[in-house]
Amino acid sequence: MRRLFGTAGIRGRYLKKVSPELAYKVGASLATYLKGNKIVIGGDGRLTTPLLRLAAGVGSMTSGSNVIDIGLVPLPVLAWSIIKYDGDGGIYVTASHNPPTDNGLKVFNKEGMEFTEAMEIDLETLIFSGGWRTSDWDSVGKREEVLNAVEEYLNQLYSVVKPSLIKLKPKVLVDTANGAPSLATPLILKSMGAEVVSLNSNVDGRFPGRLPEPRPDVLEPFIPVAKSLGTHVFFAQDGDGDRLAVIDPKDGFIKQDRIIALIAKHKLEEKKGTVIVSIDCGNAVRDVVSDLGGKLAVVKLGKTHEGILRFNDALIAAEPWKLIDPSWGKWIDGIYQAALITKLMMETGKTIGELMSEIPNYPQARYSIATGESLKESIYEVLVNELKGLMKGKEKVLEIDGFRVDFADNSWILIRKSGTEPKVRIYGEAKSVKKLEEIIKSLIGKAVNYARSKGYEEIEVEGKIIP
Repeated sequence: MRRLFGTAGIRGRYLKKVSPELAYKVGASLATYLKGNKIVIGGDGRLTTPLLRLAAGVGSMTSGSNVIDIGLVPLPVLAWSIIKYDGDGGIYVTASHNPPTDNGLKVFNKEGMEFTEAMEIDLETLIFSGGWRTSDWDSVGKREEVLNAVEEYLNQLYSVVKPSLIKLKPKVLVDTANGAPSLATPLILKSMGAEVVSLNSNVDGRFPGRLPEPRPDVLEPFIPVAKSLGTHVFFAQDGDGDRLAVIDPKDGFIKQDRIIALIAKHKLEEKKGTVIVSIDCGNAVRDVVSDLGGKLAVVKLGKTHEGILRFNDALIAAEPWKLIDPSWGKWIDGIYQAALITKLMMETGKTIGELMSEIPNYPQARYSIATGESLKESIYEVLVNELKGLMKGKEKVLEIDGFRVDFADNSWILIRKSGTEPKVRIYGEAKSVKKLEEIIKSLIGKAVNYARSKGYEEIEVEGKIIP
């Protein structure tokens, strides 16, 4: 059982869970675990990131590894840089879409891939045992700063996503949430030939423009801006650039797994193979993969990269918001994802709405219940039991990550505990909004009533149903 690592790295409140001391231990333990001579380190724009980045670097140097510090960069740039600078591994300091009070650490191997769950457990053992190597005065690691990693990354990315022809020069609104992708996403799209308008594109670790999580309810106020500007597509990212939300200025937020289905369609039309998705993906992906003769593999949320190790013919590995394209790299890359979708628009001459008209659409719910750590486990059990009560004996149950029930009419509900926050998630899909509303209302009502029975008068519920 993991004690530090959650769904996606280590993440939590600064000083309460994530501290300079912990960053030091991670740096020292990673260098020891990888037997590495070179560790590449970078981080996002949070106020505590420079401190944690330095602490992690000191830990790696203590263990005798040289450190290449590439500074403030988007997460995909760190993963790419491990290969570019011939590193044995890497550390990225980020709390992704969490509030500015939080921070965290992600660790990578020499291929720029995040650690597997088994590797995370091994690393935790080393961290807690204090068994990292130490070096004497004449063998400590050296530190080097590299300041042009983003530029080098963008140059190589452009060579991959440059449109072969331009049937449409799209106007794109890009909201980078005052995060690290501000340094990259608007630039790559402009270099491709798109007309780019940027929003919240000055890096600020306080996230003054909006919450860094690009949820539908967070992004709704900005859709009228995209519409008034006459844009063809609206892209929104999180604080470190691995996530991408896609919005049609005319029709609104596009469900994340429909975007996965769009990219899967593009890949499967080129060649057949396996599409790897997380457990919370819906029927749009299943329909597209089935219709085009592909294979579908379902894995844990946050562990889609492990699927690449299992399937040699993997075309993509994706979860809502996040895409790995092995032909580009073994890391999640929201910057590449935005560029790829823009490339599709430019080469086909179709707007995002026209591209999405070819993808199935089902009403979907994505909710989070802020339980606090004390109620997280018990509310999860309450919701699972409630969901079991809806079963009639012909359903399919999947428990690799939470509790998912697929009903005979192709509707489904997933209950899972967040691996990064004190929340319980409710995801679901149905053929009618009415049925979905009934199920979700019942589940949320059970959670709220249970919390009140334990003395909690207020319980925060985030999310919505998207028709």
